[in-house]
Amino acid sequence: MRRLFSDRGSATVEFTLVAALLVLVVVSVMQLSLGLYVRNVVVDACGEGARYGALLGGDGEAAAQRTRDLITRAVNSEYAGDVTVRYETINGIDTVVVTARTPIPVIGLLGVAEISAEGHGVLETLD
Repeated sequence: MRRLFSDRGSATVEFTLVAALLVLVVVSVMQLSLGLYVRNVVVDACGEGARYGALLGGDGEAAAQRTRDLITRAVNSEYAGDVTVRYETINGIDTVVVTARTPIPVIGLLGVAEISAEGHGVLETLD
């Protein structure tokens, strides 16, 4: 009598199902890593731009341009579009605050969600 349910060919199906799940997990981890990389680049660029603008003789436009340059070199110019600079006094200390709003890549480098990062630098004076 012939068996109705055979194990023949099941290894191929199992491999295909496991491989598909494994590829999905690997791609998801890579995409998460890319998102975290972009976030870290923007946060670091804001801090570096604020410190650059806070140097003696520095100005807000130089801080914004430095931030844009760092983001553009590390990721892409599309991520360096919205950079603003303002001056604040925090606990009696004059500071430069650089803010960048940028998309977070969700699918490849396609950004759907947005983050905002700030960097602070203490203004240098001769007082």
